[in-house]
Formats: sequence, structure tokens, C-alpha cells
Amino acid sequence: MSGALLATVVAGVLGAVAGRLLDSVAVVAPRRTDEAGGAVAVRVRLGDRAIGSPWAELAGALVGAAVTLRFGWSAELPAWLVLAAGGLLLAFVDLRTRLLPNRVLLPLAVVGLVLLTAAAAADDRWPDLGRAVLAGAAAFAALLVLALITPSGMGMGDVKLAGLLGLYLGWLGWPVLVAGLFLGFLAQAVLGVALIVARRAGRRTELPFGPALIVGALAAALLSGS
Repeated sequence: MSGALLATVVAGVLGAVAGRLLDSVAVVAPRRTDEAGGAVAVRVRLGDRAIGSPWAELAGALVGAAVTLRFGWSAELPAWLVLAAGGLLLAFVDLRTRLLPNRVLLPLAVVGLVLLTAAAAADDRWPDLGRAVLAGAAAFAALLVLALITPSGMGMGDVKLAGLLGLYLGWLGWPVLVAGLFLGFLAQAVLGVALIVARRAGRRTELPFGPALIVGALAAALLSGS
């Protein structure tokens, strides 16, 4: 077995374990507040999970293996593995609660920026880092405008998530950023139509947008490789 294949298999196994753990963390990740804005204790029973088996484990295995296969043993791999884990956690939380909590988004953005900066220093990719920062700001601004136009269809959590994903996609190039956002909107549209056809949702049903954005971003990043 070649080194690349072995690393991919190991990443898939570890990804499955991470998916299981993140599925449990997703239950307590959102911070509940009362009408006055105060924190409310979250009651969780032993064994509670946001998604459940085998979907969380399968998602973790697929994402972990795919990201490792795409980026290999490179200086940028740690940053993308962090995004993969954080993206799974955010997707699980959004599917369960329709929330994208700041307590996950903001640290994820800071860690991502630090790791991409380290990758830029290791491989002398400072122009890529500069483009990444600009792309993150552009993606944030673009979805902020959409959120202001149609506030019922998009929340500020989605806007912040777009900024985070834009940071990573911009690292790979402007076309990858455009493709990632396009695929995210396309995935959301396909899901909405499928649910309507299956009579599991109506035209006015609000669906979480975070998972679709994450799927689109990861798909664009993976497809951008050779």
C-alpha cells in the first residue's frame, strides 16, 4: 500500500471517530439564551447526538479521507483538516438547531487564519494569503447584502460562515471562491426542490443554509486539485 493511500485510509478512520465525537459536541455547541439575553443551561442526556449513526461517522470518514487525499502532506493540510472538522460541527449544529453559533465560528476563523499564515510562511505563499483575506471579506460582504435584501432566507450566521469559507477558498484562487459559493447555492436549491417533491417541505419552509455552503466549499476545494 502506497504512503498516500495509507494516509488516506488512516484519515478516513480518524475522520469517522471525529464525526462521532463532533456529533455529540453539536448538541451542546449552541449557547441558549432567555428573553433577557442571559445564558440558559443546556440539559443533555447521556448519549444525545445531533445526527446519529451512521451518518455522522460516514460524513467524517469521507471528508477526512477526501481532504487528506486532495492536499497530501503539505503545509496547508492542517488548516484544511481544521476546516473539515469545524465544518462538520457547524453542519451538525445547523441541521439540529438552525443556528451557526459564534462560539464555533469565530475561533474557527482565527485558527484558520493562523494556520494559513503558517502555510504561507512555510511555502512562501504570501500572495495566496493576501488573496485569501480579501476573498473572505468579499464573500462576507456579498452574503451580507443578500441577507439584508432577503432577511427571512439568510441569517448573520450564514454571512459569517461565508466569510470563513471565503478565506479558505480564496487561498486556492478567485475561481474556486466563485465555484464554492455557486455550488453552495446550487446544493441548497436542489435540496429544497427534492424536499418539496417528496412533500417533506413547502415553498415557505426555511431550511438551514450552513450545510449547503459547507458542502459547496469543500466540493470546490476538492475539485480544484489535479
